[in-house]
Amino acid sequence: MSTEHRPGPYPESYVSAENLGFGQPADGWRRRLYIIIFESHTPAGLAFDVCLLLAIVASVLVVMLDSVDSIHNAYGQRLHYVEWVFTAFFSFEYLARLSCVQRPGRYARSFFGVVDLLSVLPTYLAFFFPGLHSLVDIRMLRMLRIFRVLKLTAYLVEYRQLAQALRASRRKVMVFLSAVAIVVVLLGTVMYVIEGPGNGFSSIPVSVYWAITTMTTVGFGDITPHTDAGRAIASVMMLLGWGTLAVPTGIVTAEITTRRGDGTDVRCHACAATGHPRGARFCYECGVPLQADQ
Repeated sequence: MSTEHRPGPYPESYVSAENLGFGQPADGWRRRLYIIIFESHTPAGLAFDVCLLLAIVASVLVVMLDSVDSIHNAYGQRLHYVEWVFTAFFSFEYLARLSCVQRPGRYARSFFGVVDLLSVLPTYLAFFFPGLHSLVDIRMLRMLRIFRVLKLTAYLVEYRQLAQALRASRRKVMVFLSAVAIVVVLLGTVMYVIEGPGNGFSSIPVSVYWAITTMTTVGFGDITPHTDAGRAIASVMMLLGWGTLAVPTGIVTAEITTRRGDGTDVRCHACAATGHPRGARFCYECGVPLQADQ
């Protein structure tokens, strides 16, 4: 079912190519391809999404296994062939997406369009420039294929809900992080004055680094205070660290809870989706009419 013909309000978590402004073809093979690729509310679209998710996970596992020296030495050639199969599949998918939208340039410049390109680009670069394999840095270029895991977020509503909660609470989180940054800079400077270079606090940036590791309760132990005053400040920062870790989590959790409260407990009898906006007449997941008696 097309998103432009589906009546009823939709939650903010519902995202499609049409919602993002890529444009939906009116008819023809591009229209049919668009429904398969961008609409998961049809059997063909759902099957395509499932196959794509499995291919993403499998391709990431291939990249991870190929980074293990023992596995690479024993099965490197086979993994290379498998990688080319995945590269061909994702290249076809990328070209298909560009061909079935009205505004391919906008899709190519979008976040997931860039991710799609990054997921296949390294393999082609290594093919056209084989001399790059002799460089150690090419391993970093090959690892860009791990960007395929980001494609997972395009097909899971829960990812989008979390992203929306983070986006809505970003100002609160930024204000809190700014306050934390002020604290670590001030206390780091104080520790530089108290401890000095003789105790490892050789500069203010180094002291701020120590303050950050202490505030986050990481505590590498490469720099430690030796004076009583320095240990007292360190103890205070350790205690503050517990609250530092909890506040951003609480802010985002409260935002998620608030957003869930905007919906209702109406459950779709077809796909069991919940959280529909008040007054919704159709399910935002499958498009089936909601029962009025709920």
